[in-house]
Amino acid sequence: MWRPSAVALASLALLPSVLGTDILKTNGFSNCNNGTSTIKVNNVDISFDRSTNKIDFDVSGSSTKQQFVTAELIVTAYGIKVYNNTFDPCDDSTKVDQLCPVPASSFSANGSQVIPSQYTSLIPSIAYSLPDLDGTAQMVLKAKDGQELACIQSGVSNGKTTDVPAVSYVAAAIAAGALAVSLLGAAATGAHPGSTSSSPGFFEVMCWFQGMAMNGMHSVTYPGVYRSFAKNFAFSTGLISWGGLQRSIDSFRSHTGGNLTNDSYDYLRNATLVFPDGTTTKTTTGIAKRSVSLMLRQITTSVSNNTSADSGDSNSKESHLVKGIQGYVEQLTIPQANTFMTVLLIFAIVVAAIVVGILLFKVILEAWSLFGRFPKSLTTFRKEYWRIMAQTITNLIFLLYGVWTLYCIYQFTHGDSWAAKLLAGLTLGTFTAILGFYIFKIWSVVSKMKKIEGDASALFENKETWKKYKLFYENYKKGYWWLFIPAIVYMFAKGCVLAAGDGHGLVQTIGQLIIEALMLFLLLWSRPYQRKSGNWINIIIQIVRVMSVVCILIFVEELGIAQTTKTITGVVLIVVQSALTAILAFLIVINSIISCCRENPHRKRRKAAQKNLSQDLEGDSFLLQPKPYSASSPRHNRDMSEFGQSYEPMRAQAYSRFGPRGEESEETLVKGAAGMGASSYRSLSQGRSEHAGSPPPFSREPRLPDLAFEQYRHK
Repeated sequence: MWRPSAVALASLALLPSVLGTDILKTNGFSNCNNGTSTIKVNNVDISFDRSTNKIDFDVSGSSTKQQFVTAELIVTAYGIKVYNNTFDPCDDSTKVDQLCPVPASSFSANGSQVIPSQYTSLIPSIAYSLPDLDGTAQMVLKAKDGQELACIQSGVSNGKTTDVPAVSYVAAAIAAGALAVSLLGAAATGAHPGSTSSSPGFFEVMCWFQGMAMNGMHSVTYPGVYRSFAKNFAFSTGLISWGGLQRSIDSFRSHTGGNLTNDSYDYLRNATLVFPDGTTTKTTTGIAKRSVSLMLRQITTSVSNNTSADSGDSNSKESHLVKGIQGYVEQLTIPQANTFMTVLLIFAIVVAAIVVGILLFKVILEAWSLFGRFPKSLTTFRKEYWRIMAQTITNLIFLLYGVWTLYCIYQFTHGDSWAAKLLAGLTLGTFTAILGFYIFKIWSVVSKMKKIEGDASALFENKETWKKYKLFYENYKKGYWWLFIPAIVYMFAKGCVLAAGDGHGLVQTIGQLIIEALMLFLLLWSRPYQRKSGNWINIIIQIVRVMSVVCILIFVEELGIAQTTKTITGVVLIVVQSALTAILAFLIVINSIISCCRENPHRKRRKAAQKNLSQDLEGDSFLLQPKPYSASSPRHNRDMSEFGQSYEPMRAQAYSRFGPRGEESEETLVKGAAGMGASSYRSLSQGRSEHAGSPPPFSREPRLPDLAFEQYRHK
């Protein structure tokens, strides 16, 4: 009686099991015969405790007629069939009373059995520690004539999975830390033109998380370990599961042409998601599991015929086949038709929080000003809070533009509500128009500045221009201010390819690979960031993005790569992406400290230019201020003899202290001042007149300066 069951359990030795205790248990099931079976299973709950070698089980179902059956158990691990056996429930060695024969009514069986250690010892310890088992099992019931009567799949787990809420919380904390550092850096530099922010900043961290989330949306056969991991970063794309919000969206859809039959929040809560590789996921628990079907059902020892069909149906789960973007969002209990509206409402909530927060801070500053003096650094915020509010919202649009494009196009192709499609079109058009407006304005400013000054330095040096447009190019070098335009195109293209290619994994992956490779080439060619750390960090992030898409290419079903290779690739991908995330978290602190200690290079050059200008003005000050007359010759200390004594170099036409020195500047002297009784005058262009060379008589009487009014005296 034990042999088929024990062998089936022993085959788990080849399956790296999922969870973290010494208990393996089923968690959900699905039908694999498209609903054509005459035998219906409503509930399967089976668990195995390694510490006691005991299996507990609870199985219920119903049959439309009494019949004798044979059962075929198929167990696979990483795509390899590790066990295949057919047995007769009426045979003495494998007898299952409830299936001999199958009654024409509802049935229920529960109990526990001890499995001999000779079989359980074949299950390796690794099966109880590795997350997200990558194996499947099927139980197929057939009539004596070979007709298939039922096909059932069931998942197994032990509590470990890479879909852990703590991962999402840590990622959100990293993003919040990056935001705090960015805000502190902005407060430290103020509105100084040319000031750059630390890298990685909030924008780079969120884009990185968005990339990991989008890596889980391809229509490919993911290993369960990576599918669960990618789910942790859904929050960065605006996907947040909230029951009340989803029911409100369902109501909105139902009034605007939506179909809620198999596409609603309540439906998903009672459904088992089935992925193309046989993976099943309960949306209510969020635990991914691999199919180990009714392989344990044959050990039933007690049968109860008292369970009604109604009670069995109450525990039944609908099987819901999903893949691609739909599979990703519905793991979060978000119906695929609700995807865009969910992101739209989350965006509206964030915008409302930004507006309320800025206005509240403005009120606090005004109240502060009535009772005392607040820091001077907050003066700009107090005066220009509307500009800051608008720029913050624009920055949010810039950050979400790629995923917004993705969700809008997905709404166009998969949505069922005309109102949601209209909102998707309006918002996508508005966001594109806003970004296009900024591109036009910045391009216009650069064109004007190039005509006047020959370059685009004014984008970084003109304070008003800097305050208006810096959010797009503040971290770039002066010569690469335009790189934000390819960045916008890059985000738009990623969203388009992923959404438009949904259901075609090979097309999606190749398209994403081309886009990521082009962006990597652009970064390597230009190295556009002002800070060296910014260049290295963003290039490394882009390299990992390219590597991630190459790994996803291995998951494409059309290429026929072995499941073991896919699982190993998924684990490697998790390790690489997790390591880079940890490095970014570390660099957020390190680079923020560096940015606070080092002076901004733009600002440093501007100060140097101001210093040079000040020195030039000091050197030319004698041209701007009148020099009083001095009978003694000026002393020149700039030139020193080799003996350390100052001397005055000989000049052409230099003679006594009464004579002129041809090289002296006299442009600002009053004409004929103290003319020594002579009627000569000082020429603004040629120095003294030709009669001004003779010295004045020593017996002269002092008089007022000659203002050259003699020629008008007798007129």
